[in-house]
Amino acid sequence: MQIEEVGRNKAARVLVVLGAIVLFVSAAVHCAAYLKVFSPTVGRSNLQATFQSVSRVAFLLMAWDWIVIVVVALVATFGETRLRKALVLICGLAILAETALTVAFVGFFIGNELIGSAGLFLLVGGLLFER
Repeated sequence: MQIEEVGRNKAARVLVVLGAIVLFVSAAVHCAAYLKVFSPTVGRSNLQATFQSVSRVAFLLMAWDWIVIVVVALVATFGETRLRKALVLICGLAILAETALTVAFVGFFIGNELIGSAGLFLLVGGLLFER
């Protein structure tokens, strides 16, 4: 391995780890918001019980989705699989797509910036990998 390749891979790992940290924190904040704000509010709403359940599941599945994507990206990054570049790029694009959809349906808020920045970290990290 050439020195430049080692430096690029190290920078890529750092960016993937930064993205992972941001997404893990976002998932933790999302779960805490579920307990403190979202679930009690939905419980007091006049939504039918079925819609309340669906809303709660969807809210928690977002956090689960972020955790799974981060784990896949980290395993690909540090496991040095042959497909690590492709896997990390797919993970970054998935997070960016989720960010775009959230902005389109919900509007801008701090969560969008957090997951969007994590998606960018993953995407740029994936692009830096040599192979």
